[in-house]
Amino acid sequence: MDQLIVDTRSVIYRFINEKDCIYKLSGLLSSLAAFMLEVLIASILSWRLWEFDSNVVQFVSFGLFEAYYPQQFNISGTLTKMLVYTPIDSTWNISTEFMYAQNLVVWAILMKPVVLVFCVMAIKISCTKNPLVEMQIYCYKISALILSVSSMFTFVSVIWNHMVDFYGHTTLDFPSDFPVKKEALTSKHLTVVLPVGLLIATMSLFGVIMFLSEISDLKLKRPVKANDASKMGLLDA
Repeated sequence: MDQLIVDTRSVIYRFINEKDCIYKLSGLLSSLAAFMLEVLIASILSWRLWEFDSNVVQFVSFGLFEAYYPQQFNISGTLTKMLVYTPIDSTWNISTEFMYAQNLVVWAILMKPVVLVFCVMAIKISCTKNPLVEMQIYCYKISALILSVSSMFTFVSVIWNHMVDFYGHTTLDFPSDFPVKKEALTSKHLTVVLPVGLLIATMSLFGVIMFLSEISDLKLKRPVKANDASKMGLLDA
């Protein structure tokens, strides 16, 4: 009977430890996935896709820092279509929402490694012999706060870009030597940026929920550990 009780307790403790491990790793993995998607969305060259009524350039795709378009060239009497890349720099009339998207996405990328560092610190502290609960709570609070702010940056940048591009009036315009004029614009197309941005925000939200759950769990354990310590003191006395 005593052996059965011991085995039952060991199974319960093992289940609790596995559950804690899942919580910790879920927050870390969701933050890591959000960071990788953040780098991806910054490098996507299709934040906007415009179609033109022109024989020279039919489509122009805009990244945050670079645009590209297929253009036909006459090479030795043969028409050849090639992709031309051009940086979006001071020669362009960069719109407000596009300029903010550039800055916000860069800041979001720089902030997410900080989230990962504090999350790993909290997990490492929890694996020590005498884990400091207050330090773990502090690390998870920092992780949740920074992850929330960085995901908000991404969410605002993709939503603002989409709304202004399709439903507002954007001032984004080409330099004077660009092979096509903005007046020849006929239609705009949806790209993967909006769904990827929403996915980043969703995964970040999931990570924040995991961090807050871990904080709540640690706060519940804190008085229990204090009581255990006081009981041990009485027994020693």
